[in-house]
Amino acid sequence: MGMDAQQQGSWLGRFYAEATRLAVRFPQATLALALLAAGMSIVYTGMNLGYRTSRHDLLDPESDYNRHWLEYIQEFGEDDDAVVVVDGANREQVVPVLPEISEQLTHQEQLFHAIMHEVDLSKVRSKGLHYVPPDDLQKLEGFLHQAGGIVNGGWDRLNLGQQLGGLSMQMEAQPAQAEAQLQRLTDSLLATVQQRPGIHTPWPEMPAAFGTLSELSTEYLLTNQGKLGFVLLRLSKSKDSFTGTSEATQALRELIARVQSRHPDVRVGLTGLPIMENDEMRASESSMMLASVVSLVGVTLLFIAGFGGVRHAAVATIVLLVGMAWSFGYVTLVVGHLNILSMSFTVTLIGIGIDYGIHYVARYLQLRGEGLDCETALIRSSAEVSPAITTGAVTTAIAFFAAALTSFLGIAELGIIAGGGILLCAMAELLVLPAAIHVMDREDRLKYIPRPLPVHSGINWMLNWPRVVLASTIIGTAALAGGLDRLWYDHNLLNMQPEGLESVELEQRLLAESNQSLWYALSIADSRDELLSLKEKFLALPAVERVEEIASLLPTDDAQRPAIERIHTLLRDLPERPPLIHVDHPEALGQVLGRLQMQAVRNPKLAKCAGQLEQIRQALRNMPPAVCIETLSKYQQQSAGELLSRLHVLQSMTNPEPPALADLPPSLVDRFVGHSGRYLLKIYGRGNIWDMQALQKFVEAVRSVDGAATGHPLQAFDAGLEMKQSYEQAAWYALVVILTVLMFDFRHLGHALLAAAPLAVEMVQMLGLMGLMDIPLNPANMIALPLIMGIGVDYGVHIVHDFATQRGPFRLTPSTAVAVTVDSLTTIVGFGSLMLASHQGLQSLGRVLVIGVTCCLFTSLVMLPAFLAWMTRLRTPNGLEESTPSTASTLPEHYEELALRLDSPHEVAAPHVQPKPPVAESAKPFSLR
Repeated sequence: MGMDAQQQGSWLGRFYAEATRLAVRFPQATLALALLAAGMSIVYTGMNLGYRTSRHDLLDPESDYNRHWLEYIQEFGEDDDAVVVVDGANREQVVPVLPEISEQLTHQEQLFHAIMHEVDLSKVRSKGLHYVPPDDLQKLEGFLHQAGGIVNGGWDRLNLGQQLGGLSMQMEAQPAQAEAQLQRLTDSLLATVQQRPGIHTPWPEMPAAFGTLSELSTEYLLTNQGKLGFVLLRLSKSKDSFTGTSEATQALRELIARVQSRHPDVRVGLTGLPIMENDEMRASESSMMLASVVSLVGVTLLFIAGFGGVRHAAVATIVLLVGMAWSFGYVTLVVGHLNILSMSFTVTLIGIGIDYGIHYVARYLQLRGEGLDCETALIRSSAEVSPAITTGAVTTAIAFFAAALTSFLGIAELGIIAGGGILLCAMAELLVLPAAIHVMDREDRLKYIPRPLPVHSGINWMLNWPRVVLASTIIGTAALAGGLDRLWYDHNLLNMQPEGLESVELEQRLLAESNQSLWYALSIADSRDELLSLKEKFLALPAVERVEEIASLLPTDDAQRPAIERIHTLLRDLPERPPLIHVDHPEALGQVLGRLQMQAVRNPKLAKCAGQLEQIRQALRNMPPAVCIETLSKYQQQSAGELLSRLHVLQSMTNPEPPALADLPPSLVDRFVGHSGRYLLKIYGRGNIWDMQALQKFVEAVRSVDGAATGHPLQAFDAGLEMKQSYEQAAWYALVVILTVLMFDFRHLGHALLAAAPLAVEMVQMLGLMGLMDIPLNPANMIALPLIMGIGVDYGVHIVHDFATQRGPFRLTPSTAVAVTVDSLTTIVGFGSLMLASHQGLQSLGRVLVIGVTCCLFTSLVMLPAFLAWMTRLRTPNGLEESTPSTASTLPEHYEELALRLDSPHEVAAPHVQPKPPVAESAKPFSLR
């Protein structure tokens, strides 16, 4: 088959023909230069390529939501907490394990810092009266003044006879106050004489605030009724690894394993955002390595199977590796680093980059099968297929470069990296592969020319019934379109994590059992009052479960200090234990009890007291004198001991100095107070905020209080929406530019539309299949949309270029049919290798790409050829329409001869056949009407 007028007159065809002529004249020099450039690229990459491991490196630093995050990082740092989770049957099992883990962590300061398993509030407790409301503090001070005689050594005032006599007198002067005291005394005394278990005291309850503060000491980080305990810590990062906290994470897991072996009754696990990110990075890294190897091997084997020989497949694969080496140098020079998205570009280059070598080798082998010598076949191949290969590479690259126009930094970087890499791989196959083939095939000692699979035979057989094929395509596509309404978008990042990760399972368990997530929003306040105001507003939101802050531990009002100093002075010299208090004779005590009983009988409010006093008198009368005295002494000493205990507790909280940050644990302060003294408030959502609906409600609620709030949930929400929008924008940008490139390539509107026509059909088929198979779109697989557009157009370009060379009814030429088939299969294998990944996001990307490329294969090799065959059914080999349609399905004579010659087995190259002269420019092929 000769060079057609379109290709002969193409400046691209002439350029590549001359470049190939030069390469085959100096093949060793060409290969040496290519390998030298590859070696230099690898060295440059190894010395300069960086890695960015955080999801925040994917975001646009100019966006409002990321700007708020950067402000938070500047104030509080970017480290998140790793969380060691101790799970036991009860508190008694969990608590002893927590300090043991913390102690071992402190011995590895180079890997771990900010370790916290408890909140030590002992220093705050010593200043507890600063937290007592003024009214309660005034009551405490009044009580101490009343008990001043006792505090100063007058413990005999707790003699029961004196207390009862004093109450008798007080009932005459202050009946209301005496009534309450008498009721408490009779309750406690009756319980004692009746020998009820427990300690019975006549003292009033302490104020609620005092009671809470009296319990302040050490609080372990526990939840779920003490069954779950936590150790928080932060990991040191390494700058020279793609997984920056891998060393610290591995050391932490080894430490946990040792602790677990000593405590088999509990389960010790590890989670937290840094751990999940590290696990994701490591799984992605290993998955991409496995996928790259499987992809490269699978692509090479398919190449060999498709073209019936090893050497051409091997040399094309080696040239692809050269192009990939160039690509790494390009990445290092232009971008300088890889991120979690752009690290997948190696599989992309293998899956797509080999396509250009496949098309070149297919045409070369076809021309060698026609009898051309090596050099002539190489020059002809370059002239005939290079324009189509270039257009396919440019359109696919544009599909990626279009992503660079979006605001999502991770997608933009991936577009720049993959787009440039595809062009470099195509350049290697077009400029270096001819020289490599010439070195391998230029001598006749290799007489066997591999014969590609006769894919064209089966496809061309179907083209005898184009209407049936097109009707079946329409019906099948319409059926698949029914799945479009089932297609959905999965925002949940947990669903994209590697399967079986302990960190993810623990996060899901925390959500299920304790409604507690490791995700929380962040609000920053300039002052304590501002933060407490925000806290009150956040707690009023139905979407908020709880908040955490430490500003409330730092009261700023010093007006209570004088009262605290007075109380401190009063309680300065308390004894360790109360002295022995004298007991009155039972008869004397009975007389006092009788007078009180008579007073109580006259007061309707004290009817209960009157009855209790009678019971007390009767119980004392029934006791032997010695037992009676012992019982009364026990009661007096218990009352004195209880009072002294309360005074000691009160004394321990009378430090007049106001609480300060220095009184709080440094690990706690570092988490809640910024470098400039600003305060942090952590807001936890109600329910599973990894779910998009709950997350959206939580984000909207938080921002209704603080529009500048930030945190991982808000970042994930905004970034997810921006990523989805960026992918959609990239697809539209790619479509517009691809159509422009097609027009530039074909310079014929009909041909450009034909090349792009399968896009709409294959997208409907792909998205419909995803809906029917319940495969959602997600942030990991959305990149498939612009990529499938580039691949689909690439295949269409080769089909239409083939169409443009023909004069009669359209039939696929052998080289185009086998090249597109092997192209698509190698691309399917290349991207399908991602389905071996443990990372579910990469798995989903592999599934979507396999489905999409399969649809591209169908539309390019079945639908489009059938449409072209139907459009040209009336054409004759001279390009004119027949007067009758009876020969519409008849192959032109030269196609029959060519098919017979190519289908016959042969062991040696056919003798040189003089190619037919190119057709005249005036005899252009059929154009779309």
